[in-house]
Amino acid sequence: MKRNITIRVVAAVVIIVLATGTWLTSGKVDVGWLRFFSAAVLTATLILALWDLWLWRTKLIQRIPGVPRCVRGTWQGTLTSFWIDPTTGASPPPKTVYLVIHQTATLVTIKLFTDESRSTSTLAAVSAVDSGWTLAYLYLNRPDMHAEHRSRMHHGSTVLDVSGSPATRLSGRYWTDRDSKGQLEFTKRHHKLAADYPEAAAYFA
Repeated sequence: MKRNITIRVVAAVVIIVLATGTWLTSGKVDVGWLRFFSAAVLTATLILALWDLWLWRTKLIQRIPGVPRCVRGTWQGTLTSFWIDPTTGASPPPKTVYLVIHQTATLVTIKLFTDESRSTSTLAAVSAVDSGWTLAYLYLNRPDMHAEHRSRMHHGSTVLDVSGSPATRLSGRYWTDRDSKGQLEFTKRHHKLAADYPEAAAYFA
């Protein structure tokens, strides 16, 4: 909806500029070409939709500077928590986790699945930083019912460095409002988008 409104506004501005230009140069306004307005808006909408959903992530377009690095897919990796259990004095062992990234040229949404919780992004972006790319997002984590007694719902943030072109590795850290933090590393990627932990695990079985 927002894209369609933007296209119509831009088209209207172009029409006003052209009409004003013809009036200033010839003293009259030729509006006969306005009959192509609807076709122009439809064509622009289709082209932008094609770009946003698919064209931007093709190998050729990915080589163009400024085009967001494509990290779309289901990633398998390891979560290493730095939290110290006060009863044992040790950190929990690393665990296998799955990062599911839905991505278009203009929008990124992320889900992280563990064996006892899921995190959903509230804000996410793939950005160019120095000579590389980073994936940064804020999230809300919801534990499964069986884990609520030891892991309450919380907010957090994650910053991952993107390695390779096409992307072959994501690595970085996370922080939470429970004063915990840890490290994340993803090295395996599947083109399908998993809906939950068991489905993601099946992709890499």
